[in-house]
Amino acid sequence: MTRIIETLAEVSTPYRALFVDLWGCVHNGITAYPEAVAALQTYRKNGGIVVLVTNSPKPRAGVAEQLKQFGVPEDAYDTIATSGDSARAAMFTGAVGDKVYFMGEWQRDAGFFEPLHVIDSPVDITRVPLQEATGIVCCGPFDPMADPEVNRADFLYAKQKGMKLLCANPDIVVDRGETREWCAGALARLYSEMGGESLYFGKPHPPIYDLARRRLAELGNDIADGDILAIGDGPHTDVAGAMGEGIDSLFITGGLAAAETKTSHQPDPEALTAYLEKEESAPTFSIGRLR
Repeated sequence: MTRIIETLAEVSTPYRALFVDLWGCVHNGITAYPEAVAALQTYRKNGGIVVLVTNSPKPRAGVAEQLKQFGVPEDAYDTIATSGDSARAAMFTGAVGDKVYFMGEWQRDAGFFEPLHVIDSPVDITRVPLQEATGIVCCGPFDPMADPEVNRADFLYAKQKGMKLLCANPDIVVDRGETREWCAGALARLYSEMGGESLYFGKPHPPIYDLARRRLAELGNDIADGDILAIGDGPHTDVAGAMGEGIDSLFITGGLAAAETKTSHQPDPEALTAYLEKEESAPTFSIGRLR
């Protein structure tokens, strides 16, 4: 049974580090949540370390720049681990070949193809039309409002050619302000359902947690999993990933599941219990919003 708490400070003292989701927790895709920022700043002032662990397909430098635009100050976190960086490493080691069909918004996602200098002898990646590709790199849909089914014909062709789809963001949907949009994870799910092979690197899959631990190590910290608290609003990403890694979790009910958990300031306990049972999710703690 999850424990509903009022503030992060109620439970954060035993934890030396936080793995914190961004979208729906720290910002809404447009602007920062002031209470969430304040909670993270207070945690850091008390000696804790904040690692932002995001399924964004952007490199961490791109996420840091985006956070500035949203009004998230640098003193709210220590470092960033992104699904994009985990997936980029796989791409440059040849996970989907050297000729890739790119899916996403190029103006937004071009940073995914920037050189990754930590890879020895990286594969020379070329973007090509689908008919010439050895694999697919998916940072997101071409149109985030369009049903993923619009890609079925292309995916059927790719599956028949034996292409793998590298998913740079396992999220299915995200709320940008009040608008719900499809993410790369929805396309990867469809491709897998059709019999294709999708490769995942963000939450809830292990590569991004390995990267987050390396980010901690870069700061000179050797922190056991039992001393880490993961925070996020996705039961199948943030909470499932934490459960898989043996990390305690704080579920933000006022994000993607706000309606299902009847969250205003706090979730309705009965609605929350029913929702978690339905989703087979077991967060350690729950709270309406990070504060």
